[in-house]
Amino acid sequence: GGPPLDDYEGPPWGKGDPYIFLAWRTAHDKAWKAPSHAVMLMRLEKAERLGLTYEEYTLEILERGRHLSEDEAERIAEIRRARRRRRSSHFA
Repeated sequence: GGPPLDDYEGPPWGKGDPYIFLAWRTAHDKAWKAPSHAVMLMRLEKAERLGLTYEEYTLEILERGRHLSEDEAERIAEIRRARRRRRSSHFA
């Protein structure tokens, strides 16, 4: 949505390889496809139990391919610190 930010008339992949662009877009769409309602509720419950947001917990799964547990206090603290840095940078 919205007007274009510039007058670029070329393809969406720019000057790069269109195959790489299309493969990336397909992988991105697949990764961010909405999970089932049951999976979403399970992730939300686990995220809340760990003191994380749903988005933070889901990103950890997508980026690292693993589900966090209470035993990983160091990684959870790292995610929380990053959250504080993001919030404070908006007001700087």
